[in-house]
Amino acid sequence: MSTEGRLDERIASLGLDLPVEARQKLLAYVALILKWNKVYNLTAIRDEAQAIDLHIADSLTLLPHIKVDRLADIGAGAGLPGIVLAICWPDLQVELVDTVDKKCVFMRQVAGQLGLKNVGVHHVRVENWRPEKPFPAITSRAFAELADFVSWTDHLLADGGQWLAMKGVYPSDEISRLPEGVRVSESIALKVPGVDVERHLIILQKTSQKG
Repeated sequence: MSTEGRLDERIASLGLDLPVEARQKLLAYVALILKWNKVYNLTAIRDEAQAIDLHIADSLTLLPHIKVDRLADIGAGAGLPGIVLAICWPDLQVELVDTVDKKCVFMRQVAGQLGLKNVGVHHVRVENWRPEKPFPAITSRAFAELADFVSWTDHLLADGGQWLAMKGVYPSDEISRLPEGVRVSESIALKVPGVDVERHLIILQKTSQKG
């Protein structure tokens, strides 16, 4: 199966309807990841098929659960899931944060080459990042333990906002260590087509909001 055919099949399996331009940009993004991986260690994946399944399709499972127009992606790495979301939803402003300079250089290159005007890249420790406005949603994919994710980004979350943590197996132990004042509002089992592993989206929010 061609890479394009594989992507189309995964998109169909997820029940998504993406325009041709978005599909082309996703393919171009995969090509850039694999090209840069030859020199920089952006991800452990070196194969097109695996990149489609484990990077693109995995990130696409988050798309139906995004209900906001601004989002911060913490520990974005090569831009996953943030760049995938930005490609599929041009009206979503995505701010990508990572501490590794070469990964930020790569994400800026992708945004420029693919014409993603809704993407910002920030080379900074998230604890030290002070954007102008807080975010209604903050996401991460295999970034850190939930308690750390929440504590490091608490200052970035808007009143009434949510954390969207992409995890593998259901993180019972991590949930038990969440700080006081933060609760799981929803846990969603995600099915990544072509991948026989557990995936969960853990949605967190504060138990009380500022008055």
